[in-house]
Amino acid sequence: MTRFRRTATAAAALAFTAAATAVLGFAGPVSAHVTVNPKEAVQGGYARLAFRVPNESDTASTTKLEVTLPENAPVGSVSTMPVPGWTVATEKRKVDPPIEVHGSQLTEAISKITWTATGDAAVKPGQFQEFPVSLGPLPKVDSMVFKVLQTYSDGEISRWIDPPAPGAEEPEHPAPVLTLAAAAASAGAPAPSAAAVSSPDDDDDDEGNGLAVGLGVAGLVAGLAGLVLGGLAFSRSRREPVAKV
Repeated sequence: MTRFRRTATAAAALAFTAAATAVLGFAGPVSAHVTVNPKEAVQGGYARLAFRVPNESDTASTTKLEVTLPENAPVGSVSTMPVPGWTVATEKRKVDPPIEVHGSQLTEAISKITWTATGDAAVKPGQFQEFPVSLGPLPKVDSMVFKVLQTYSDGEISRWIDPPAPGAEEPEHPAPVLTLAAAAASAGAPAPSAAAVSSPDDDDDDEGNGLAVGLGVAGLVAGLAGLVLGGLAFSRSRREPVAKV
């Protein structure tokens, strides 16, 4: 009986393992893709972004990253943060109409940023790297779609260039998207009401009212004290025996 139970248990375990392997094999590994973080910013402001690049290859390393800025949303100021072991280069293009930045009219804007690994700085299998960028003033559009090319040491190129479609599933090679919210309208401070504005006369009235309230409270306390003392005296008189004549 014991041997039969052991056999049945082993068979059940093998069946569960086979089923799990089949399901996992059918689902396949979930692939990561290049993203921009944070994913939201405000129109007209400046933002510090980071392009997060995971290495998806099991044998090759990521050696180059190319980020193309959207043509319909040019940005006047673009600066990069140094990444140890990586060189950076930028490309520009003409823009019309010009971009206004701090009162200056710019006719050119950066259109592409390329990072290239040197030495042993490439992103190895199982690792990821972030590439920080500062952008601004951000354009007045709903979103910015960045097309990205990720080059591996074996020559393979992952093209993260597919823009999202409203109401559709995520594309196979999605491009990083930065959502831009409209800047909140600055409301002026409300004027103080007449009741909130005090004058010297009002201050005098407040002082007089405060004095009257203080005197009233003092009188109430004194009255309560008298009642307490009177009650104690009355209680003592009831407890003391009356002398006989």
